[in-house]
Amino acid sequence: MGETENKHTNIAVLIERLSRIMRASEHEAGLNPVQWQALRYLERCNQFSNSPTALRLYLVTTKGTVSQTVKTLEQKGLLTKQPRPGQGRSVMLFLTKKAKDLLRVDPWYRLAKQAHDLDNATGEALSAGLSELLKAEISSGDLKTFGVCNTCQYFNNKPPEDFTTDEKHWCGLLKTGLNTDESRRICAEHENARQA
Repeated sequence: MGETENKHTNIAVLIERLSRIMRASEHEAGLNPVQWQALRYLERCNQFSNSPTALRLYLVTTKGTVSQTVKTLEQKGLLTKQPRPGQGRSVMLFLTKKAKDLLRVDPWYRLAKQAHDLDNATGEALSAGLSELLKAEISSGDLKTFGVCNTCQYFNNKPPEDFTTDEKHWCGLLKTGLNTDESRRICAEHENARQA
């Protein structure tokens, strides 16, 4: 095995080891890794993406796993369900205050702080490299991107003139206004912006 191949293999080994350490630390709060991932997703997703179906696609798991996860989080007082207006049996998932408080001690936020403390060059290179790896895996698995709204091909900085809305931004796919907070959240409908 050559030096370059060793270096690339080492990247995968480091990601695996770091992930394992983080997953082990998640059990300390009485949640399993999937439950933590569900809470993190619901904290970051927009109003169009807080459904069990979107959660299933994000977690790349089965309906049964998501159903059980949602049920357990409800029982723990970390999640509530509400009907989605005008959409039949569709429901929206919301974090409770207890869940938001718990997320403040999330082991992955500790890791985010450690990443923030890296020097700029290292942090930027690491972020760019991991983004490329994630894109490649998403592409090879034909998975949804779940990117941030304002990086989507349907995002516009202002609504079309023929639509009346008080919002500053616009989703061309869902034909709806978006406030600045919504434009910074992840979306189940996200499509990477096309390159010019």
